[in-house]
Amino acid sequence: MTERFSSSLGFVCIVGAGPGPLDLMTLRALDRLRRADVVVHDRLVSTEVLDQIPPQAQRVYVGKALGDQAVPQEGIHALLVAHARNGRRVVRLKGGDPYVFGRGGEEVQALQSEGIAFEVVPGVTAASGCSAAAGIPLTHRNLASSCVFLPGHLAQDDATHDWLALARPGQTRVFYMGVQRLAQIAERLFSHGLATDTPAAIVRDGTRPTQTVIACSLRRLIEMAPAYGPQPGLLIIGETVRMSPHYHAD
Repeated sequence: MTERFSSSLGFVCIVGAGPGPLDLMTLRALDRLRRADVVVHDRLVSTEVLDQIPPQAQRVYVGKALGDQAVPQEGIHALLVAHARNGRRVVRLKGGDPYVFGRGGEEVQALQSEGIAFEVVPGVTAASGCSAAAGIPLTHRNLASSCVFLPGHLAQDDATHDWLALARPGQTRVFYMGVQRLAQIAERLFSHGLATDTPAAIVRDGTRPTQTVIACSLRRLIEMAPAYGPQPGLLIIGETVRMSPHYHAD
């Protein structure tokens, strides 16, 4: 793939930038970024990662926030295809991992349908990066034999997921962008049998110097949670949260 990315033919590399810090980006991701002609990047990519873009490369911002999209997803697809057809080396730069709530799969489908050559470079996803930085194992032989990654918006509809299964013990539940809907998520879990004193944590700006962690019982976390804001936040629910040095029992 390195040779194809170096060629004069149009090529798209969908790159996971990781959770923020440059030193949590993979060597392959950094290599592709430093040789790009065009970089199409998201909102949550850190400044220190963006600083690695070649000065002569074209930057295209396509960030999304709740209720605000700089460019619709179909427009992003069109950008990638158009630049690749012009013979350019295109990096689609995403926070975390492209295939974990990053819509990378949709972008790959769009490239395949247009016959555009591509590769996908994985990144450290927020669930593993932020949980590790907060001292919370995602799995533990005695506490959690599985972990589940979920989008926070699932709480909007009781029928979108098996909440009874999610309320069962022995698992770690990680909700991406779950801060805004914390109360709804907790209500769903409590109503399906989860104990209200189950440990839970909110990790904001995980792995970055500005990281903050609130860890306590889920019941108490509802009261202590910060207001939703521009900082990315991860909600983690499960017994392994007790292992965090930030955890405070009620």
